[in-house]
Amino acid sequence: RQWEVALRWKNFVVTNRTMICSEHFKAGDFDRTGQTVRLKAGVRPTIFSFPAHLQKVIRTRTTANSRRADDCLDVSEPNEPGAAGGRCKEQKSPAADHAYGLPACPKYIKAKLDAASARIRKLEREKSDAMKRETRAKECIQSLLKELKDKNLITEELNDDLERYSDLPVHLLSRPS
Repeated sequence: RQWEVALRWKNFVVTNRTMICSEHFKAGDFDRTGQTVRLKAGVRPTIFSFPAHLQKVIRTRTTANSRRADDCLDVSEPNEPGAAGGRCKEQKSPAADHAYGLPACPKYIKAKLDAASARIRKLEREKSDAMKRETRAKECIQSLLKELKDKNLITEELNDDLERYSDLPVHLLSRPS
């Protein structure tokens, strides 16, 4: 019941299958003593992105000393969900609140799936092209090193530089002494 009140959603009822993400809880609300992270007993979600008319007004300090004290007390990072500046102005719907909630329109889901599939194909093609370029570059370097070895042009200094900057087995290509 406390969760239903905290969420402030109309006609919302908590069930056994109701999920809420960890972004709605403070860091101190979690029990991290074991291998599994759990919520502590009796905690309720406290961090939400309510519409402007439902947000609590945060009053600023008025005197110089109290403002300085407020600066010393503020230890939250700007990217932390609990930070006051990180709240959103409006909330569209509970399903749109997080990435795991699906939109109601199947056409929208299909369009997103098609876009993601196209992006995957493009990235796979780019990966394949990059791997082919890398293979060609390695073959070129190996050919160059073989040619230098055949012409007996690999000096001790060049051999040291090659060992330092390459993962190729250049010690096999060194000049016989």
